[in-house]
This record gives sequence, structure tokens and C-alpha cells, in this order.
Amino acid sequence: MTTFTYADAIRQAISEEMDANSDVFMIGEDIGESGGVFGVSKTLWEKHGHHQMWDTPISETAVVGLAVGAAMMGARPVAEIMFSDFSMLAMDQIVNQAAKLHYMTGGQLSVPLVIRMVTGTGGSTAAQHSQSLEGMFTGVPGLKVLAPSTPEDAKGLLRAAIQDPDPVIFFEHKLLYGGRGGPAGDVVPVDPIRFGVGRIHREGTDVTIVSYLRTLHHALAAAEELAEEGISAEVWDPRTLVPFDRAGLAASIKKTGRLVIAHEAPVRGGFGAEIAAWAASECFGDLTAPVLRIGAQNAPIPYAPILENTVLPTQASIANDVRAFMKRAR
Repeated sequence: MTTFTYADAIRQAISEEMDANSDVFMIGEDIGESGGVFGVSKTLWEKHGHHQMWDTPISETAVVGLAVGAAMMGARPVAEIMFSDFSMLAMDQIVNQAAKLHYMTGGQLSVPLVIRMVTGTGGSTAAQHSQSLEGMFTGVPGLKVLAPSTPEDAKGLLRAAIQDPDPVIFFEHKLLYGGRGGPAGDVVPVDPIRFGVGRIHREGTDVTIVSYLRTLHHALAAAEELAEEGISAEVWDPRTLVPFDRAGLAASIKKTGRLVIAHEAPVRGGFGAEIAAWAASECFGDLTAPVLRIGAQNAPIPYAPILENTVLPTQASIANDVRAFMKRAR
């Protein structure tokens, strides 16, 4: 077992699946000799060649459209969208084609496609390169949506996604790429990870904090800070948003009685709203306080660092919100 960064884990997952199946290929902008805008595909061009690495012109519509067609014909494409913001240019292919073809053909066609989307703020990348759009895709029947927060989860979930018969949206936070290891250690597993199984990163008894991607790391740091004040926070990572580990979250809520949801997407319409609605409906008897949602303000992400930090949730803001929440809940 070897230590990898988040980017290394993704690169290894793709390479291993390419080695195992010649039908797997990667397609996207600048993924070839340049190694990708974030360096994730570095060395893949040299190892796998142009027959499994398709470097394209700048057209998300063409990238995803070609990938959907190839998947329908039996290939297993891994399409990269450089910034999730640009997925808007390919929404017809993703939402009206990839997500629905298996159903509309009565199961005669499958679309074993992975679309890797680089998400979240990158530190002053401004409003058109910083959005967190995962909640939008969770509302589309036929799509599976993954959001790994650590290198080991990124590798295991991506391998499972490439092997899956259905279209998978795979979110990668750009500020996690250089992160080595993760909250539970930095050893990346070799085996694929089953979808729909959440992960407890920190045990607690007073409140459950649900988080994922970069905000998970803020939540863990906030939990450590709160522990010094006698507040025991359990930090729970769904890992996959669709399918979602309802049983795992229900067990955590039953233990703590309180639920806080933190993510980088805006509070309004973010995936936390779905979690909160489900918990209020299915875990009502175990909740001893209203659900608290923490997220970005309902504003485009500013370019200026000081404004960006004001809009987004941070360790300090999560700790402060949970601290105030616990005072009200007691």
C-alpha cells in the first residue's frame, strides 16, 4: 500500500481500469501531453497513448456527446469537464440523453459513462469557475452522483464508477488535488468502493455534522475545536449523494439527536435541503432540535479573496454556527 494525493488516486484509478479493460478511454480538454489543467492526467498519455487518451478542442457539447455515443456502443468513456460550471454547455447530452436512454429503450441500451467534474472554488477563480452544482444533478433520475472527500475514497469510488453500467457524475474539488491522505489516513485502497455507504470520520454523541468534499475538512477541524468546549460532534460523510446512505445517517441521528449539514454550495437549493427534508420526514422521532443547514451565501462567488472567504463556509463559521445551534438546542 502506498501513500497518494487526491490527484494521484484519481490518476491511478483511471490507469488501472484502462489496464484492465481496453474499452476504457478518457476524453477531455488538455488531458493529453499537457497532463490536464490540474495535472490529474499527467503520465497517462505516455502510458496509454492516444487510443485511450482523447485530447479534444474546447467544446463540452462535443466531449460529452461523443462520450454518450461511445458508451451506447459498448465503450466505457471517462469524460473530464475542466470546471463543473461548463457542464451547462452539455446539459442536453447529460440530462436528456445519458440519464434517460436505458429507461427509454426498455433496458436495451446502457450508458456506462463517467463524467468527472472539477467543482468548487479554487481560490479566486471567480463566479464562472467556482460553483458547486452537485445538487442540480442529484435531481435528475438516471444519474448517480459521487462526491469523494479523501484520496482513498476518490480511488475506490472512481474505479467502481468506471465499472458501473450507468452514467455517473463524479465531483472532484479542485483544492483537494494536492491533499495527501485524508481525515482517516492517507492509504488509498485498491478495491472499488460500493455506492451508497457513508463514512464516519469522527465519532461523536451530541450532534451529527454531515459534510463532503472540501467542506468536510472544515467540519472536522471545527469538530476538534468544539470538542475543547465539551461539544462532541460526529462528522459523517455520505461519499455518494445518489445513491444516499439513509440507514447510515439515520443511525447517526439516532445516536446524537441533532443534525447539521454543511456544504460549499449555497444553502438555498443545495443538496443539504434534500438531506434535511428526508431527515425531518423519516427521523422526526429521533431529532431533538430543528435541522441546521450551513452553506455558501446566495451570491455568485466573488473574485477578491476576502469576499470569497466571507461568502463560503469555513472552519470558523461552521464552529460558530454549531456552537450557537447547540445553545438553542439545549
